Amino acid sequence: MRKWIPIILLSLFATIPMAAQKRVVQNKPYIDLRMLHFGISLGVHMQDAEMTNIGPQTFELPEGGVMNGNVLCDVDNWNPGFSVGVLADLRINRHFSLRVLPTMHFGQKHLVFRNLNELNEYGEPKFETQDLKNTYISVPIDLKFAAERFNNYRPYVIAGVSPMLNLSGKDQDYVQLKGQDLMFEIGLGCDFYLPFFKLIPELKFCYGLTNVLDKNHIDELRDVNKLPYARSISDVRTKMIVLTFYFE
Repeated sequence: MRKWIPIILLSLFATIPMAAQKRVVQNKPYIDLRMLHFGISLGVHMQDAEMTNIGPQTFELPEGGVMNGNVLCDVDNWNPGFSVGVLADLRINRHFSLRVLPTMHFGQKHLVFRNLNELNEYGEPKFETQDLKNTYISVPIDLKFAAERFNNYRPYVIAGVSPMLNLSGKDQDYVQLKGQDLMFEIGLGCDFYLPFFKLIPELKFCYGLTNVLDKNHIDELRDVNKLPYARSISDVRTKMIVLTFYFE
């Protein structure tokens, strides 16, 4: 029993600061009672993608003949970008609200292709790279569950889906993505009630639900030397981590 006494005392002392917290004057005490309110958002994000590689393959050339390919493709790191948008929040009840957040995301993905059929003087696969620039317009529809407000902060969690429109232009690079995507997103944040507005930092994780690889782009390539790279993958799923600051 004695060995539990220090643990019990430590637990009691740890609860003293929580119990000692005092209520303070609330800023904007009625803002959450509005049926509908709006805001703007600024943020940064990191883009990534999961690639499904085909592996060794043999395919026919448009002019006749065959070509062997064995290329591995991957996004070598998370690539930063920035985001800007607006917010509309519809109150459902005391804890739930429905949010629509039209947002533009500016960023890119850095692709690395390693050709296992061609080695350099060190015996390593030769590689090519591609900067896949992306400009997305997204319209996330999220359900927000907020805890009880204490003083001037209120934590919450969100989950929803985000239709995405890719505005990137067509070109003759190895890989091209489709113009549409659909992402599932989940995140958490906290409402901070300041004297003149509400500040809301939020972190969310987004994962693509559809294959966004534009396979028709392969037929548009005029350089046959690009075909082993363009044909090296069969599936692309986009991913994003987004840190956003909302101002209401």
